[in-house]
Amino acid sequence: MTDVMRGVRIIEVAEHTFVPAASAVLADWGAEVIKVEHAERGDAMRSLARTGVVKLGGDVHAILEHSNRGKKSIGLDLGHPEGLAVLHALLRSADVFLTNKLPHTLDKLKLGIEALRAVNPKLIYVRGTAFGPKGPDAARGGYDMTAFWCRGASGASCTPAGLPGVIPQPAPAYGDSIGGMTIAGGIAGALFKRERTGEPSIVDVSLLGTGTWAMGAAVALSLQTGEPWALPTAPGGPGNPLVSIYPTSDGRFISFVMLQGHVYWADFCRHLGREELTMDPRFATAEDWMANADAARDEIRGTIAQRTLAEWTAAFATLAGQWAPVQNTIELAHDAQVLANGYLQSAETAEGVPFELAATPVQFDEQPTGTGRSPGFNEHGDEILAGLGYDEAAVLALKAAGAVT
Repeated sequence: MTDVMRGVRIIEVAEHTFVPAASAVLADWGAEVIKVEHAERGDAMRSLARTGVVKLGGDVHAILEHSNRGKKSIGLDLGHPEGLAVLHALLRSADVFLTNKLPHTLDKLKLGIEALRAVNPKLIYVRGTAFGPKGPDAARGGYDMTAFWCRGASGASCTPAGLPGVIPQPAPAYGDSIGGMTIAGGIAGALFKRERTGEPSIVDVSLLGTGTWAMGAAVALSLQTGEPWALPTAPGGPGNPLVSIYPTSDGRFISFVMLQGHVYWADFCRHLGREELTMDPRFATAEDWMANADAARDEIRGTIAQRTLAEWTAAFATLAGQWAPVQNTIELAHDAQVLANGYLQSAETAEGVPFELAATPVQFDEQPTGTGRSPGFNEHGDEILAGLGYDEAAVLALKAAGAVT
């Protein structure tokens, strides 16, 4: 059973990726997620291609699908009293209200905690913010590149010294996706608490807080050393040639992280095709091996450079130590382990165009978590209104008033 959130209803008033990604995870886990979109334009993510930030390619808005899979959509004007009344009707039977609107917008739309708890006292109220709900920047907006990556120290920490610039996030919605999974976990914890105690929670997750957690070990070390964390300038790990990344003959790379390096040395040399190195007096004992780490590293580098990544991947298939090919996104999508474990899941658009999405990374009962497509704008509007008891005449009146799409 992978639909562990079956019976949970989530009302989302959010845009872009960070917060919608959270309810996308829960939708894949079986929750009913109703996405409340701007009555005229919908989620701003639907118009991402117009910003010129990223090329979407093909017939699938993959980033929209990533963070809106499996939801229902209704277009509401929450600034209209009747549109707000529809939201209230949805909230009376909801478990969770999820938003990334800024504080002044929540106040303007009467979507604050007190206002919504007056509608449903058991409602779990969830906010995703850029910088957290307190402090001088609590009311500021932000994206994962600003709040998670740059202010959260990842950008500075992964940029080599002397580079004329800062390395950006490695993928679109990178911090957003990590943050969304964090919110999903927070919602699950709040649901568990309410189940046990009857008390609803206020859940806050920020991109800055998630970025701080992601860099947590480095931050803790920095506070001990008094130095900001930075990438090592040497090409290998200090004293351990089996903690390093080596280039192959075709310009690709292999990563080795064998922390107990000398334990694996003999097996590694056999797989390297350099068994004579096991008899080399420079590497006879662990102490000798560590003392001559640079020499060992040179031997490894020279040998790895003679064959392609594909050849080494095959050669190291039975290697006892820890290693990995440095893969790109296309290679990842075809990785045998990814396929065997269902880490990619298939879906298709309303028009029948097939596509694949990364599965949510938690599995239940040894089964991969399936997924579905994102909704079209207001695709479920009439269905949702009918479920709330609005008859055809009432729906037409709401549309004529501009309260609903």
